[in-house]
Amino acid sequence: MSKRILITGAAGFIGSHLCDRFVNEDFEVVGMDNMITGDLKNIEHLFPKKNFVFYNHDVSKFVHVPDQLDYILHFASPASPIDYLKWPIQTLKVGSLGTHNLLGLARVKNARILVASTSEVYGDPLVHPQPEEYWGNVNPVGPRGVYDEAKRFQESITMAYHTYHGLETRIIRIFNTYGPRMRLNDGRVLPNFFYQALSGKDLTIYGDGSQTRSFCYVTDLVEGIYRLLFSDYAQPVNMGNPDEITISQFADEIIKLTATTQKVIYESLPKDDPKQRQPDITKAKSLLGWEPKVQRAEGLKITYDYFKKIMK
Repeated sequence: MSKRILITGAAGFIGSHLCDRFVNEDFEVVGMDNMITGDLKNIEHLFPKKNFVFYNHDVSKFVHVPDQLDYILHFASPASPIDYLKWPIQTLKVGSLGTHNLLGLARVKNARILVASTSEVYGDPLVHPQPEEYWGNVNPVGPRGVYDEAKRFQESITMAYHTYHGLETRIIRIFNTYGPRMRLNDGRVLPNFFYQALSGKDLTIYGDGSQTRSFCYVTDLVEGIYRLLFSDYAQPVNMGNPDEITISQFADEIIKLTATTQKVIYESLPKDDPKQRQPDITKAKSLLGWEPKVQRAEGLKITYDYFKKIMK
């Protein structure tokens, strides 16, 4: 009998790639999304599949999934600054009420649940690179607090269910990830740069460009999630690409790839924007035998081709 998995945020960027992976692995996949930021175009190719079903539902409300359920992947949440600043209450609710509902569902179904946390739990870090043992430097009442604290609470309640109910739980802290199905101009640096390059606008750097990011291609991340789900490790695990780059250097790479003639302009850095972001992936390597395989030049080319196609 096929294993059955619920994937929330199924119509989103990462969620849709997870649906693809588990459908291809012959799981019975139940996708769920309330479509605040999701797009059915990301999963419509799965609708004819016999082992895929989709429910339009907000997991912040009671979640009912009939019959057997073996695994849950909780990836429902606005994830870009534009989104969680537009929907701050919904962001807090999906991280708190939504996570609580899904943990309860996992307990009833005796299912293993993996929740998607984020590198944003580290805030503007004072430790570099960021290991899982670092507790972070987060402003709970700043503009980014609605996302950061939602994810921090999500980790806390997940670990509480693991500790006090013996629930099988997994926690992944996702660092910057990119690839096809990202939304253009969603407030994050990579899609913003591509959008500006493709639409003839100047590339905007916030701050002086010395802040750093590290970018992981989506198929690498999905492989890591798959390995973590089937591991026996319940503590948080970082996943991302440790190949760190400054925003200025990254802008140069985008300009070279897109052959854009626009100039780079500078604007003030948003409040609480992290200055450095680089994962320590020692745990993922040692526990899961996982590390990124896709080089940034290769992944950016694929992503650029995707953005060119949807911009037509």
